[in-house]
Amino acid sequence: MRSERFLRRGDGILDWAVFEGVKIGHLTDSESKTGVTVVLFECGATAGVEVRGSASGTFGTDAASPLHLVQKIHAVVFTGGSAFGLESAFGVMQWLEENGIGFETQVAKVPIVVGGVIFDLRVGSANVRPTKEWGYKACQVASTSEMSQGNVGAGTGATVGKVKGMEFAMSGGLGINFQRIGDQAVVAAVAVVNAWGDVVDWKTGEILSGAINPETGEWLNAESLLLKGELGYGFAPMLVGENTTLICVITDAGLTKLQATKAAQWAQNGLALAIRPAQTMYDGDFAVVASVGNKKCDFHALCVAIQRTVAEAILNAVRNSKPLSQLLRESQSTEKMPSI
Repeated sequence: MRSERFLRRGDGILDWAVFEGVKIGHLTDSESKTGVTVVLFECGATAGVEVRGSASGTFGTDAASPLHLVQKIHAVVFTGGSAFGLESAFGVMQWLEENGIGFETQVAKVPIVVGGVIFDLRVGSANVRPTKEWGYKACQVASTSEMSQGNVGAGTGATVGKVKGMEFAMSGGLGINFQRIGDQAVVAAVAVVNAWGDVVDWKTGEILSGAINPETGEWLNAESLLLKGELGYGFAPMLVGENTTLICVITDAGLTKLQATKAAQWAQNGLALAIRPAQTMYDGDFAVVASVGNKKCDFHALCVAIQRTVAEAILNAVRNSKPLSQLLRESQSTEKMPSI
């Protein structure tokens, strides 16, 4: 899906070419409702991560720690398929190595890849998961002009509003957003939204997508439901840890690893603006901030921009997604192979 309406903010930004060496690629399996999204940093990126969900599935996050020797990462991989999907990261590493991108060790260049997963096995096929080949193919088609949103890549089988179970849920997806900080720096966010809670317009408080009564069409309002003393579905032995929102923020503002780590905390704040409740025991909410430039701006201005850009990317994910009922029908009738 492509939606210029939710990409443009009057700032003239149309694609990833605003950043040096940044490309994005997807592999989408429309039948099995899963996929892979890769963000490539061909010149490397100084990164920091923040995990606030208690049901996370990640790959290579230690490399983004301020205490780690490695100073640059070379890709971020978001994947469906739960922990099985982490295999796709090795395809990304293979592509990076073949293209001479990685941490120099004198005997080989070792690509540094950071990744995270969502649980999408209840939508489409539970037996089809992203593979090493999928990660490699996502890299092959990555470009500066890839601006798809909605049910694409890692967001293909994403859902939201599962506080009372899948029968009350709606479709999630992948969203992006850009914002300028005056004429000083640019911030962009990629969000894969697969949340336990509702997606809320942070400016108005309006629920855009979430738990809904399928008979009346009324919002259940996850937070209000919990405050009434009703048990959310995650408290049952089933469906625990089947939710996650993944965030990748890219900026051309120059950051140290410590600053990038702090900025990733603000990215999580943006997640909490747009998803309610967020960062629960049943979510694996994960954010990475990647600096690919050396432009200068006030650090807290950057953090505010990150917070807002993340929140808007989350809204764009559900604004551009198909209805969940349509996704389920397609998964039963489609016979297509994974597409790129």
